[in-house]
Amino acid sequence: MKTLLRGLGILISFFGLWLVLAQVDFVKIFKIKEAKSNTETSIGDVIWDQIEKTEDIIYDDNIVKTLDSLLLPLCEENFIERDSLKVHIINKDEINAFAMPDNHLVVYTGLIQASKNEQALLGVLGHEIAHLESNHVMKKLSKEIDFSVLLSITGANSSVIKEIISTLSSSAYDRNLEQEADLKSVEYMMNAAIDPRPFADFMYELSIDNEIHKYTYWISTHPESEARAKYILNKIKGKKIKSKPILTKKSWERFKQQIRDNN
Repeated sequence: MKTLLRGLGILISFFGLWLVLAQVDFVKIFKIKEAKSNTETSIGDVIWDQIEKTEDIIYDDNIVKTLDSLLLPLCEENFIERDSLKVHIINKDEINAFAMPDNHLVVYTGLIQASKNEQALLGVLGHEIAHLESNHVMKKLSKEIDFSVLLSITGANSSVIKEIISTLSSSAYDRNLEQEADLKSVEYMMNAAIDPRPFADFMYELSIDNEIHKYTYWISTHPESEARAKYILNKIKGKKIKSKPILTKKSWERFKQQIRDNN
């Protein structure tokens, strides 16, 4: 009798689930996801097209390949497809990097030059990759710029495009998203045997260095840098930190010299 009742219960549950699923319009859901994906791709393409026309982009193979060699372990050890990231290096003194729709990642040469070592640079880039992986970029734009306006930028409204670029490159995400990206970057680094401590040091040093503060957009637009450095250090407190350099010190300095020579 118990077996019969159990079987009847399973049968009722099955048909109940079937009735619920029958009410779900999966075609509509997939179409919405596809529309969102297409919108993000269009926005990313239009924004990058504007940046490419107005900024000094570095295409030097040696510089591009070196940055790629730094990013590769970070991606591989965290199951992030490297080719999914569209990484661009811009020749600019600002100490900045930012993520854009459709997995565009923009890195300013000022950030590379200000980084004392590869770990500091990868901490910042890991932070921006975390924004991409967590879909923070579109959440930020949807919150700060009317979605209907975002849908219309394929018409190449330059004022809207400039507003979007400014929003992405010179203003922080909300505190929770920033902390999530910081801590995710630390996880990325530790998984790839990259020491996160220089990342915390870098943020703190930039926030108090008056000589370069006017160029420090990445820190100045991300509030409470000292507090962020502390919770990064708390995140790794008591944990065994593995550290395996990607570049030799000589290769790292040569990388920075190549960027200086490219000016």
